[in-house]
Amino acid sequence: MWAYEKVFYQFYPMGFCGAPFENDGKLEHRILKVIDFIPHLKKMGIGAVYFSPIFESDTHGYNTRDYRKIDVRLGTNDDFKKVCEELHKEGIKVVLDGVFNHVGRGFFGFKDVLEKRENSQYKDWFNINFGGNSNYNDGLWYEGWEGHYDLVKLNLRNSTVTDYLIESVRGWVKDFDIDGLRLDVAYMVDRDFLKRLRYETSQMKSEFFLAGEMIGGDYNQIMNDEMCHSATNYECYKGIYSSLNSLNLFEIMHSLNRQFGAENWTLYRGKHLLSFVDNHDVSRLASILTEEKHIPLAYAIMFTMPGIPMIYYGSEWGFKADKKEGDPALRPAFGKPEYNALTEYITKLAEIYNEKPALWYGSFRALQIANKQCAFLREKDGKRIVMAVNLDGGNARLNFHIDGVNGGLTDLITGDKVEFNSGIEMEGFRAYIFEV
Repeated sequence: MWAYEKVFYQFYPMGFCGAPFENDGKLEHRILKVIDFIPHLKKMGIGAVYFSPIFESDTHGYNTRDYRKIDVRLGTNDDFKKVCEELHKEGIKVVLDGVFNHVGRGFFGFKDVLEKRENSQYKDWFNINFGGNSNYNDGLWYEGWEGHYDLVKLNLRNSTVTDYLIESVRGWVKDFDIDGLRLDVAYMVDRDFLKRLRYETSQMKSEFFLAGEMIGGDYNQIMNDEMCHSATNYECYKGIYSSLNSLNLFEIMHSLNRQFGAENWTLYRGKHLLSFVDNHDVSRLASILTEEKHIPLAYAIMFTMPGIPMIYYGSEWGFKADKKEGDPALRPAFGKPEYNALTEYITKLAEIYNEKPALWYGSFRALQIANKQCAFLREKDGKRIVMAVNLDGGNARLNFHIDGVNGGLTDLITGDKVEFNSGIEMEGFRAYIFEV
């Protein structure tokens, strides 16, 4: 599967392109701005772009009005087709946000229900009680997503609804040649619909990629041979920043062993979760870490642990934003990319990832775990990659054994020579990646 071998990059188009929060109905060709960022994506070694919602919606994109039309604030379908063509020319895959659990109050079918009530042909597209009332005083009750009544829950047990959604996806493949979907709130999307989506999209494209949003629980519920290929690894997202802030690498290493270790009971060995250190829903990494020098180390862990690494736009140069400031603060517009030491460091990590299949498909084994230091091994077909990290500001020694290795090693990040003698000496605030 192509997705297991690529570095992903996430845009939140409404924010990135500077669209107004409310849908003002004014056509602006803002989505073309993505084309200006393609040289940046190429320079960084990005192999796939994941676009958060781009279809016509009431406000932030997750309250869809029309699944078959690019949001007027972003441009036209032809504009986005041009964006996809330019990305594909550079070998960059395109993944869209599949928001299939719910729609906005401005969705054409729901507006028809509000107008015609029991006589609407769309009344069974939603979970409605005409004898109740809503927070909006509609004179009817309907199910909203987790109590949010601006997000109207779709009835995915209705074949007419699922037919409409599948045909919408077919249109995206036909018109934009998309390569995959990230499924919003996949943890609560009807499982039979997920199975049908997997089958139908596999017929559209043999390697069509499906990744499901999972906040917690067992990712295998939706990540399996019948549903999604991948799921968002929130456990390790939390484990990375929490381990660094508390100087307790046992936390992230416990999660990695639990998920990918050699024992038969581990949960996701051989599977490919979507890895990230921040995204459009959480505080930026640079705002959540208490030690600025830990930022590159978080990325070093993310790029070398099992999974598909994904970068959230702007975080590669250390942009700061706290969730407490509200979601719009997490999703700003940028006129152009910035280049600094962090950008260059992450670019180097992506280069290493793109060249080392052991990081795509390799097994995982812990070599050493301490509070402020750890090391682990990835291995595939005799090719071995070792990652070691020191969170401490001072030098530290890591003691571990690697079969057949003794003498000098070369750090793939910097090219520095490191002596290996039943372990290594590490400088403070440092990560090493070795091929052994």
